[in-house]
Amino acid sequence: MLIQQIINGLTLGATYALIALGYTMVYGIIQLINFAHGDIFMIGAFIGVAAASIFFHNFFLILIAAMLACTVLGVTIERVAYRPLRRANRLNALISTIGVSIFLETFMTVFKGPQPIGFPHVLNNATYRLGHTEFSSIQIIILLVSILLMVGLQGIVRYTKTGKAMRAASEDYDTASLMGININRVISFTFAIGSALAAAGGVLVGIYFNSVDPYMGVMVGLKAFVAAVLGGIGNIPGAMLGGMILGLAEVFGVAAGFSSYKDAIAFTLLIVILLVRPTGLLGRPLQRKV
Repeated sequence: MLIQQIINGLTLGATYALIALGYTMVYGIIQLINFAHGDIFMIGAFIGVAAASIFFHNFFLILIAAMLACTVLGVTIERVAYRPLRRANRLNALISTIGVSIFLETFMTVFKGPQPIGFPHVLNNATYRLGHTEFSSIQIIILLVSILLMVGLQGIVRYTKTGKAMRAASEDYDTASLMGININRVISFTFAIGSALAAAGGVLVGIYFNSVDPYMGVMVGLKAFVAAVLGGIGNIPGAMLGGMILGLAEVFGVAAGFSSYKDAIAFTLLIVILLVRPTGLLGRPLQRKV
């Protein structure tokens, strides 16, 4: 039973981690909490539904289509809504992210209606048993895809020229610019990668729960933000760790009989981590005023 809950928790946590990475990367470079990020996750799920009819339920083509579409969406949002406010008061930029979030939710509500719709059957959901533990092929695929994407992100950040520029910008935004790094390009790339990962999370969640609706990104986005803070906002490995911990905590909380408080578990963890370790599990204190 314990192993069963661990598998369930890691499956859920992997999706939180994918979304949390977008929050933490953007904050790490421009200290902006992008509250529209959860709605990009939602858009990715809807694009996955639309792509299923185009690509004949081919899972990998659906995933790629959603990621590419949300890459364009994320870069466009940054260019239109956030970049003009980059030097403005941080509160203005924060309000802008909330406005974009409401716009995306309203647009999809008008376009597709407020009712949940089912995700097309794109994967065979075979069930496997190992002793008293049951797990599905969908859970295996979610974990594998999530791990591959997170490892790929780490490879980009650590071993590519753009990744080095991202790390430099996160250390000191202004100095990196003075050293010849194109900050606009780095920020656009960060939004592109974060949005692509959120879209992947949207497709995986849509397949796992077989449900997509215009407001699915609200609570999931907030929980992913909690995961980012839990691991250490601005820290990529921390976001991965925070997502997994949050998924495990939520599943074990439900298994312990607290299903009515499932959503409250995330915010209880947030309060605890802010009281005990405000910088998060893997975070470090900021050395400059933000």
